[in-house]
Amino acid sequence: QVQLVESGGDSVRAGGSLRLSCLASGNIRSINAMGWYRQSPGQERELVAGISVGGVTKYAESLKGRFTISRDDGKNLIHLQMNGLKPEDTAMYYCNFGGQLSSSGYFPGRFWGQGTQVTVSS
Repeated sequence: QVQLVESGGDSVRAGGSLRLSCLASGNIRSINAMGWYRQSPGQERELVAGISVGGVTKYAESLKGRFTISRDDGKNLIHLQMNGLKPEDTAMYYCNFGGQLSSSGYFPGRFWGQGTQVTVSS
């Protein structure tokens, strides 16, 4: 089994920044691709960004330029730097482990974190 622990969610004003982190632990034998998704009330969960083992990244088109995904070398630890936050970025942000990147985007693996709440006020 794999456990994912997200951190960094908070309440901020529009224009502010936050940095989310996610650490995977448990029965893991290798470094894996990981990603971030988000879900607002009444909405479907949507991709934010994914990152491969080698550091290749994929983003939701609408978030390019404001959000940056990164990972610590040799670890199943990823971060999401979010700048210029907008009220519409308000959501629960979920970490995903073991997905796959392709030219089309990041496709999630079966392990999910519990989520960390990001709230952006105007």
